[in-house]
Amino acid sequence: MSNTNSLVGISPRQFIHVLDMNTNITRLEVGPKTFHLQTNEKIVRGPAPMICVPPGSFCLILNPVREYEAGVKCELNLGQIAVKLHGDPFPLYPGEELQRVPDFGKASKTNDYKSAIQRLPVIPAKCALRLRALQDHRSQGILVPAGHVWQEEGPKVYVPRPEVEIEELIQPTIIKTGEVLRMKAIQDTIDQNGKKRVTGDEWLIREPGAYLRGVWEEVVGIEMNITLTAEVGLHLKATQNIVDFLGKPRDAGDEWLLTREEIEEYSPQVGIEMVKTVKKLVVKKGQYAVIKDPVGPDGKNQLGTRVLRTGLCSFFLQPGESIEDGKIKNASILTAEESIVLQATEVFTDTMYKGMKRRPGDKWMIRGPLSYIPPTSVEVIKRRKTIPLSKNEGVYVQNTKTGKVRAVMGPQAYMLTADEELWEKVLSPETEELLIQGGGLGSVDIRKVAYFEQSIDPVYLQDGSGAGRDKSRVVTFRCPGSTAVKVNNHQLKTSRVVFGPDLVVLGPDENFNVLSLSAGKPKRSNALKSLCLMLGPDFITEVMEVETSDHARLRLQVAFNNFFEVDRTDEESVKKIFQVPDFIGFACRQLGSRIRASVALTPFDDFHKHSARIIQLAVFGEDKTGKLLPRLKFDVNNLVISSIDIQNIEPVDTKMRDSLMKSVQLAIEISTKSVEASAEHEANRREQIAKGQLERQRLLNEVEAEKERARLYELRAEAAAVESTGQAKAEAQAEAEKTLIECQSEITAATLKAQAEEIEHYSKLETQSMLRSSEMAYKRRMMELEVHKQKSNAQIEVSKFAQMVGTIGSTTLTKIAQAGPRMKLNMLTALGMESVLLTDGSSPINLFNTAEGLIGGRSST
Repeated sequence: MSNTNSLVGISPRQFIHVLDMNTNITRLEVGPKTFHLQTNEKIVRGPAPMICVPPGSFCLILNPVREYEAGVKCELNLGQIAVKLHGDPFPLYPGEELQRVPDFGKASKTNDYKSAIQRLPVIPAKCALRLRALQDHRSQGILVPAGHVWQEEGPKVYVPRPEVEIEELIQPTIIKTGEVLRMKAIQDTIDQNGKKRVTGDEWLIREPGAYLRGVWEEVVGIEMNITLTAEVGLHLKATQNIVDFLGKPRDAGDEWLLTREEIEEYSPQVGIEMVKTVKKLVVKKGQYAVIKDPVGPDGKNQLGTRVLRTGLCSFFLQPGESIEDGKIKNASILTAEESIVLQATEVFTDTMYKGMKRRPGDKWMIRGPLSYIPPTSVEVIKRRKTIPLSKNEGVYVQNTKTGKVRAVMGPQAYMLTADEELWEKVLSPETEELLIQGGGLGSVDIRKVAYFEQSIDPVYLQDGSGAGRDKSRVVTFRCPGSTAVKVNNHQLKTSRVVFGPDLVVLGPDENFNVLSLSAGKPKRSNALKSLCLMLGPDFITEVMEVETSDHARLRLQVAFNNFFEVDRTDEESVKKIFQVPDFIGFACRQLGSRIRASVALTPFDDFHKHSARIIQLAVFGEDKTGKLLPRLKFDVNNLVISSIDIQNIEPVDTKMRDSLMKSVQLAIEISTKSVEASAEHEANRREQIAKGQLERQRLLNEVEAEKERARLYELRAEAAAVESTGQAKAEAQAEAEKTLIECQSEITAATLKAQAEEIEHYSKLETQSMLRSSEMAYKRRMMELEVHKQKSNAQIEVSKFAQMVGTIGSTTLTKIAQAGPRMKLNMLTALGMESVLLTDGSSPINLFNTAEGLIGGRSST
């Protein structure tokens, strides 16, 4: 406030702080009054309202005044806090501050008077306020050290103290019926039952109701009582050395199974941990289970052993036990075409084979039809089926003892023995591709490739690739006609030749001999891959360039008819045809060199006139008499060239080709006209002859038609007779078969109906038995719960009445009982009545014994 106004009006219940700047002392001025402000004084606070604490509230004063003399001194208890309760309004002395304490938190300064005044903490029933001493102080004559923690239980109103800090409001934990509260000691303490607990101890509270934890108690959690059924058990584990609820001693780490046969309801116990719930396993008929590490008579797991349990049965898995492969298995049901391979894992006596002794590693096979459950000493290696093999089908089989591989061919149904396995034959990618294409692979010689399409095996027609081929199946190839296939055996270092049409069957150590042939026009090497050698008769077309003696360059296209001359009974002759791998390229090179050499010695005009003769002489040659030889044979591979066809001759030079074409066209035109004239004359002659033959044939056809028409009428009459008799016979036979089928169907239906009724009857009996058992267990449990509830309610009522009586006191109850009669007595005495009798008139009163008192005596009642 500015010093320009020296008069300050202080209303009632207001105060100001005035600072004397000469002495540097602040003093308090309280209204109502008009304050004259001196020149050396300054108002540092106010006018401010006094603090008024209503009933049930309090406020905190920071740095309270210890000693105050107005204008002389003002000593404060710095850092201290004073608690102000309900009373007269009071001002704040210089240096004092209001503090705001949030709910169960630390104090903070505030200038808002309303927010600084707080309600006194109310501790509800069954709740407690957790307090901590900030400094040493005395409470009810007892020294409380700094840091001490305790609880104030309700119901009550707590009056705060500056030496005490409120930490939290502790709510009770509600324990319902069927629940258990697990508690833990934070440090050494005494629980509510007066039992001493050390740090880390755990205990259980089982009584239903509200439980208020102590200062050094911690709620671990609420656990539920578990009702055990016939289908569910509990896997328990001891966490410390204890005696369980059944009276059995348990060491730390022990595990055991608790079922309904031992107890109907499980309540948690300190030192026992519930690992998991365990469901009962049911092994049906035709099933079995192998239990690993079973529990022995001593209650310990027999590590490394196994026990077989077959249906019908049900059981719980004990702790440490497990089912092999984690599931219940079905018995192996084998048909007549199935078998299983078994192997012994330990020494045992096989009862299926008249007490035969089996040793570890022994393998054997059993065949169906049967249902087989392997003992614990037997391991099922694999299950097999009979392999049906038709004619020309087979599989590769390897003996696992000797390693020998053989091919088993049909027609038969073959079953592998215990020491046999299917063996996969791996072919080269090139051979696989050739088999897919039917034996030939190439795009330059369409005729030869199309020739192999008839040999494509159906197995390769599924997706057009070899991915679907079963490699354990015997590899076969349909060798086309007039071809030969060479098969090499690399292990025996031999070979064989198969002539078509035939089926080539590869042995386990055999492979095809792949031919790389020349193809195209002109020929290119390795353009055609083939498994077959074409024996012919066949032809080879080649395009070649020749040059005459006068240097005229010509392009020839010739076709050679060829075949292989082979004696199939002579082994040397058969092997000779494969001496030259590329017989097409070999033949074209040999014949081309002969033709070019012969044409090089001939002028163009002579070659143009006698080209066929010149080429044939160059290829076949002539004998001593000058006669043309009929064929040419290559002794290296017995290839025979039987004839040659000149398909086209054209000059390489363009101008020469045009002039030659004009002369050829003129010659062709003249020849064509003469042929047309002669052909027209011949056509007229043949037309006349054909007309006469046609007319004569028409008459003959009419005669034959009449004969056939008469025959048709006869056949129709016979067919009608046969149809009438056949229909009657068929209807009678069908009626008889119908009656027989209906009778058989009724018999089968009756049998099935009887079986179904039997099954349904047994199912109903079993269902009703289970239902009655469950219903009885449920009703028993409900009755137990109802009894427990009634007992609990009665106990609560008794406890309530006892607490009420104890709280009120026997003296108070006596006074309450006597208050009514005394009040009536005093009232009658005040009215001056010496004797009185009050009645409602509906109940008779015997006055014979009281007459004397009413007449002659004095009564005070």
